[in-house]
This record gives sequence, structure tokens and C-alpha cells, in this order.
Amino acid sequence: MIGFRTLLYKEVLRFWKVATQTITAPIMTAMMYLLIFGQALEGHVKVHGVTYMAFLIPGLVMMSVLQNAFANASSSLIQSKITGNLVFIMLPPLSHWEMFFAYVLAAVVRGLAVGLGVFVVTAWFAHLSFSAPLWIALFALMSAFVLGTMGLIVGIWAEKFDQLAGFQNFVIVPATFLSGVFYSINSLPPIWQTISHFNPFFYMIDGFRYGFTGQSDVDPVRSLVIVTIFLLALTAVAMQMLRSGYKLRH
Repeated sequence: MIGFRTLLYKEVLRFWKVATQTITAPIMTAMMYLLIFGQALEGHVKVHGVTYMAFLIPGLVMMSVLQNAFANASSSLIQSKITGNLVFIMLPPLSHWEMFFAYVLAAVVRGLAVGLGVFVVTAWFAHLSFSAPLWIALFALMSAFVLGTMGLIVGIWAEKFDQLAGFQNFVIVPATFLSGVFYSINSLPPIWQTISHFNPFFYMIDGFRYGFTGQSDVDPVRSLVIVTIFLLALTAVAMQMLRSGYKLRH
């Protein structure tokens, strides 16, 4: 396990050395969303029987977890490819399991660190209850794993920063913004409610928010099952790519 621990340490240290960019900046971005949307709509909107601020904060926390977990794994791999130091990862006798867990766990650490930071700086804006703490921890951890795994897959697939940026801009950002971070999907027209149910990010955010409010747009057990299936499917894809050396060994 020396190789796994070393690679994990390297990946965590990689983002921690530039914490102003990788930790502080996303926290400030979430804070801006809260100030803009929260102040504009607080007092005018109630969702699930709670104030809009109490509804919005869990969504912002989870959005930060998802985006940063994805960014960590994907940016690390594409950077290693372009700079040419990926060879130093591929040469040691690391198994595909060790590589997978090192990259994904580092992404989970960053995602949860940013999410915790967002929670700390935003929680005092509203009275938050913790209706189901276990659900909060479970959805935060599993969702970070999902996006860390997705980031690993995209990082392996992408050959240049343009491809990675395109995936982030046209898939990750829209999927998170359209997953109920700022609104309940029950307020949408029926056709858009149906479309929202095909977005796996919606189940991550809805299940996470349930842990705070005790209310959700869908059954949290159903959300957990869907997130688990999505995680297993992505893990299978990532493991096959690592095992075969797809776009890693030339």
C-alpha cells in the first residue's frame, strides 16, 4: 500500500499547496451566490416550509462538493498528461485499484473540504436544522465519490484542456445548476419536472437537502439507490479504463 499512500499524499498536497485557488475561491463563489439569490428572494419564497436561505444553503454546499471533486481528479490527470509527468505514475507497480482510490479519495477530500468551508461561512445566514445527520454525511460522501470518479474518467479521456473545459462548461455546470440548487423542481412545469428526474445530480442534492430540512422532492431512499447505481456504473468504467491503459499508455 506504499504506492497508494504516496500517490494519495501527492494528490492531496497538489491542491493543498494552492489552497487559495482550490479551496478559498470556490467558497467565495458560493458566498456570492448566497448573497445575490438569498438576499433577493428571502422573505418572498418558502420551499418545503422553510425559509429560502435554509433551502438554498444545503444546495450550495452540495454544488460546491460536486464541482470541486470533479475538478480535482480531472485537472490532475490532464495536467500530468500535458506536462509529461504521467510516466512517473505509470512506471511504478501500482495496481489499477490503487490508482483509482488515490485519485478519487483525493478528489473526495477536496470536495468535502470546500463543502465544509461553504457550510461554515453560510450557516449563520439561516437557522438550519439537522433532521437526519446520517443522510447528510452519506449523500455528501457518495456524491463526492461519484464526481471524483467522473473527473477521473474525463481526465483519462481528455487530451487537452479545451476538452476538459468543454465538459465542465457544457455538462457539469448545467447539470448542477439545473438540479434544484436554487429551486424545488415541484415549482417547474410537468415537462421540466420529468427532465429533471433524468439528472443524477438532482438526486444527490435532493437527498443531501433532506438531511437538513426533513423534506424532499423524491423519496431519499430512491435517491440513494439511484446515486449508488450511478456510482457503481462510473466505477466500472473507470476501472476498465485504468486496467486497459486507455489513453494512458502510448
